[in-house]
Amino acid sequence: MKFSSRKTEDIDINVTSLIDVVLLLLIFFMVSTRFVEHSQLKLTLPSASAAASGQTPAVIEVAIDHQAQFYVGGKALVNGQVDTLVQALREAATSGNEPTVVISADRDTNFQRIVDVMDAAGKAGLSHVSFPTKVRESE
Repeated sequence: MKFSSRKTEDIDINVTSLIDVVLLLLIFFMVSTRFVEHSQLKLTLPSASAAASGQTPAVIEVAIDHQAQFYVGGKALVNGQVDTLVQALREAATSGNEPTVVISADRDTNFQRIVDVMDAAGKAGLSHVSFPTKVRESE
């Protein structure tokens, strides 16, 4: 007997529409996903006693007047050079504790002079800087 052999054909599956559907689902889930907001976490923070320690924090007061003159600890500096300010801050920070540099500037002071004080504090190894302000009255 003579059997006829069938020709085997390669089966092709068209996956183009499947890829389209998967990409649309991916885009849908990416757009509709809500990310967790960390600010809504409920935390119970540890507590400490309110009793103050016997030491008062060291403070170096740097004042800048409207003529851009520097004052460290109430004493006027010879010039407005950053190096002079660094030296004055190093001399004022002789205590073992790292002091806080409090920058008080006239409101008409050039902003560059305030940045100079912050730069000088960084060069002197002082990283705690504070700016006192006056409370604005209701208008």
